[in-house]
Amino acid sequence: MANKLDPMDLKQILSLHNEGLSNRQIGDLLSISRNTVNNYIKLAKSSDYSIREMLTMDPHQLGELFTAHTTLITNRYDELMAWFDKVNQQRNHPGFTFMYHYQEYQGQVSNPYSYTQFMEHYHRKYDQVKGSMKLEHEAGREMYIDFAGKKLHIINKETGELIPVEVFVALLPNSQYAYVTACLSQKREDLISCTARALSFFGGVPKAIVSDNLKSAVTRASKYEPEINRTFKDFARHYGCVINPTRSYAPQDKALVENAVNLAYQRIYYPLRDMDFFSLEDLNREIRKLLKGYNNLLFQRKQASRRELFQSVERAYLKPLPDTAYQLKDYRRAKVQKIGYVYFSTEKSYYSVPYRYIGKSTLIHYTASTVEVYYNHQRIALHKRNYTRGSYNTIKEHLSSTHKAYSEWNPDFFRRIASKHGPNVLAVIDQLVSNCDYPEPVYKRAMGIIQLHRSYGSLRLDNACKRALLVETYSLRRISNILKNNMDTLPFPEENTNVPHIPAHNNLRGAAAYK
Repeated sequence: MANKLDPMDLKQILSLHNEGLSNRQIGDLLSISRNTVNNYIKLAKSSDYSIREMLTMDPHQLGELFTAHTTLITNRYDELMAWFDKVNQQRNHPGFTFMYHYQEYQGQVSNPYSYTQFMEHYHRKYDQVKGSMKLEHEAGREMYIDFAGKKLHIINKETGELIPVEVFVALLPNSQYAYVTACLSQKREDLISCTARALSFFGGVPKAIVSDNLKSAVTRASKYEPEINRTFKDFARHYGCVINPTRSYAPQDKALVENAVNLAYQRIYYPLRDMDFFSLEDLNREIRKLLKGYNNLLFQRKQASRRELFQSVERAYLKPLPDTAYQLKDYRRAKVQKIGYVYFSTEKSYYSVPYRYIGKSTLIHYTASTVEVYYNHQRIALHKRNYTRGSYNTIKEHLSSTHKAYSEWNPDFFRRIASKHGPNVLAVIDQLVSNCDYPEPVYKRAMGIIQLHRSYGSLRLDNACKRALLVETYSLRRISNILKNNMDTLPFPEENTNVPHIPAHNNLRGAAAYK
């Protein structure tokens, strides 16, 4: 079964076509068959939407327009190439014949090529004399990136320990204008941070970033269809370019940046050999000084420096930088819980989503400042990131009507609805909600008292609350009993403060009897 083209790759095809690149150039940049690019461009032009409108669509909408078209499968060809590696190892063995290996191939492969095609593909791969090719690099087309094989060091002030650091090199091949910086590791975070600083240093963005097959850039290496790390692909989308990894075990694909690394050893590493640095900032400050001299050196045959070639030619071909800096994005999968929240394991906190997605599996995209929740490539929730562990982050519009009402419970809410049923009801509720340390149980009791009006009416409830106020009791059970026993209908005792509440009789003793 063929693999469906990633909506992000589809968007890049449309973007590059909109910039005037030919279908062949687009295919070369994205490592996609030219025929596949042709098919998608034809479909885009026959659509009811313009290409500019398609570029504003989210991945889910764009995927719906191109649901039935897929990329080509290369499994059969890859299988043949892998078999040739085995065949080639036996070429010098006495008694070797191609027919023997073809019959073995035919017996073990489910969909074999014919013998003629078997030999044709073999001679294409091995019988031609291999040579190097002088590549002409178009200005502003590519930026090569790589990590140097040798490391520099900084010193821990407290322990004196030597801490190895990686050295990142970026190069614009047309002018060979270079950028060099040190970082702590080759991890994805450092790779993206260094690449962003390189683009800022150059002051623009090329059409493609050519990287090595390191794991922080490429999830699955392949000679024909490598799988780019999702975060690195998102980084490229933010800057409006594409990632084009080199072939595995093919250093000639990035010979210029390999040469730049060797020159960095000579022009930067060697002058630093006797210097000690106690922080990455100090090391990079010295690297920037040496880099400036390196870029200002004149080429022997061009009578111009890298900086002069960059400023006079290549700079004008770079696309402008985006208005906002890229924020590193990570991903987590989460299922929407029954309460309408997804569990964000990084901070062990919870973020609300619309209640209709309860039970669905979602993908959380998060940066240093935001948390986005996606379902089927469509964003369903956007939150500001809260670093408080165990917190519940709620958007009221996400809640169902029942949950929304519950979330609005507070003293003012209960006073407002109690006032509709009489001043005595309001007085009882005010006494309840004003003197409590833990409000949730009191809120439930207050709601229970107010709901008595459904069975007895507001007038009777107000009279029952008046009687409860006289004896200073505010429990739901007491007020409910007053209503059940019709005590709210009895006349209230006259309020006369001058009449004692104890009747006069002969056995009453005065205060003198207790001295």
